[in-house]
Amino acid sequence: MAEQQTIHVGGEWRSAVSGATRDILDPVDATTLAVVAEGGAEDADAAVAAARAAFDGGQGAWPRTPVAERAALLRRVAALLQRDREKIGLLESRDAGKTLEEGRVDVDCVTDAFRYFADLVVGEGGGRVVDAGSPDVHSVVVHEPVGVCALITPWNYPLLQASWKVAPALAAGNTFVLKPSEITPLTTVVLIELLTEAGLPPGVANLVTGPGDPVGARLAEHPDVDLVSFTGGLVSGTKVMRAAADTVKKVALELGGKNPNVVFADACATDEGFDTAVDQALNAAFIHSGQVCSAGSRLIVEEPVRERFVAELARRAERIRIGHGTDDGIECGPLVSAQQLARTEEYVASALAEGAVLRAGGERPDGPGYFYRPTVLDHCHRAMRVVREEVFGPVLTVETFRTEDEAVALANDTEYGLAGGVWTADPGRARRVAGRLRHGTVWINDFHPYLPQAEWGGFGKSGIGRELGPSGLAEYRETKHVYQNLAPRPVRWFAG
Repeated sequence: MAEQQTIHVGGEWRSAVSGATRDILDPVDATTLAVVAEGGAEDADAAVAAARAAFDGGQGAWPRTPVAERAALLRRVAALLQRDREKIGLLESRDAGKTLEEGRVDVDCVTDAFRYFADLVVGEGGGRVVDAGSPDVHSVVVHEPVGVCALITPWNYPLLQASWKVAPALAAGNTFVLKPSEITPLTTVVLIELLTEAGLPPGVANLVTGPGDPVGARLAEHPDVDLVSFTGGLVSGTKVMRAAADTVKKVALELGGKNPNVVFADACATDEGFDTAVDQALNAAFIHSGQVCSAGSRLIVEEPVRERFVAELARRAERIRIGHGTDDGIECGPLVSAQQLARTEEYVASALAEGAVLRAGGERPDGPGYFYRPTVLDHCHRAMRVVREEVFGPVLTVETFRTEDEAVALANDTEYGLAGGVWTADPGRARRVAGRLRHGTVWINDFHPYLPQAEWGGFGKSGIGRELGPSGLAEYRETKHVYQNLAPRPVRWFAG
């Protein structure tokens, strides 16, 4: 299979300086989907130089492009995404292993993000006027682009996570270098192609495909990069933060979570309520084979309904149809790689050794590919690794509580704090518990939906900063105070 030139620098597609390539594998059967350029530090340097030149250019440079024109480009990208929805959704399905319908939904969510940030930036005023207490002073606070942004995205939602960074970065007037995961880069390449088709000037959007070390590491430490936005694992995120420290650049990190889904008995008092809570617990844990930073991988259920709830949950988990994401009727695809499959198996083995009880799954199905059956582990406790650490696989642990205070304590007993869910028929309890949970997003009687106009991010080791919403745009801006004296006169502070 011929190499696809996947490094984009200054408006041109190219191979890696070293000539290195990487095979992109289909997680369904480990066959080669594509051969892409395997970039290195030299490619990262070239991309940063192009982004720097595009940012520092003259009157026609992207930061000085009128806001209305920047917004119009974002809307053109949104239209192109919808034009190519089926093709892009299929590519995302094959590259990341998710179902075709999930791939289509991702394209729609990416479209929404581009439209949201276009609308947001156009709807702003010309700055915040500050009353200086004198008619002879005009004082205003304005927002300007940060500069050159390094955008580093994960393998589980390649296109979606790229859009959460690219759309606000462009809306704010920045230039960028985008580094997707080396495992799933294919739809990110398509996004750069669409940006070019929409009319984005050369050098504004640059792409380097390649591994975190050296590409991501070089971008994080590069003195000409003004901001690094990273979504991925905690270990890699701390390395990015250390690398960025020497140049004191802005850092935004989204580092995953270990997310509780708390089910009170009163949510299951009716057949409809019980069915809904069980169904949503399955969705929370097993969408995209659990490879979701906000996956509800910790079920915390009240004692009176625990046995009935877990038994039904396990029964339904065993019936989840796994297979090739493009096949009709398939509900769950493979894990993304052999490494992720081995990691999942190791976590399940350690949980069983520590006393967990297997209620469903716990094994690979027969056949090729990186598949693992949706797994339910009962009688779990906080000392277990599988309860404390992010698995990123189709593994659901079950803990039990007896009081509201105990439920909150269990839900908050994590070093992460990205998201959590609360299921109850009591509105007062819902508000109390949601208010006490130390998580960036809390769902009440739901799990997983997000809104582009609402901030996304976490407490604790789930990261720094926010994506989406007005705060997501603010991440890509610097704030400047402009103070104009309309009637200057001598101060006479110094007598001489």
